[in-house]
Amino acid sequence: MSNNILNQIKSDLDSFVGKEVHLKANQGRRKIMEKEGVLEETYSNVFVVKVDDNQTPRRISYSYADVLTETVEIKIKENNMKIGCISI
Repeated sequence: MSNNILNQIKSDLDSFVGKEVHLKANQGRRKIMEKEGVLEETYSNVFVVKVDDNQTPRRISYSYADVLTETVEIKIKENNMKIGCISI
């Protein structure tokens, strides 16, 4: 069942490749990183976000399981839609 959910998260992200996103990642020990960037690519197990940190572009990758477990929160900026959120 969880494999279905991971596939759904991947397909949701596939449709937003090239769009601006807002990332919020829990890095442990009360450290939370918030960045804005562009969803650059989706692969079979991870997705890549390109962020501009102090004029230096970086690429950050996360797994779809990170989104499922809410370690990483990703929102599409144009419509403020949260990926991986199950709405009832």
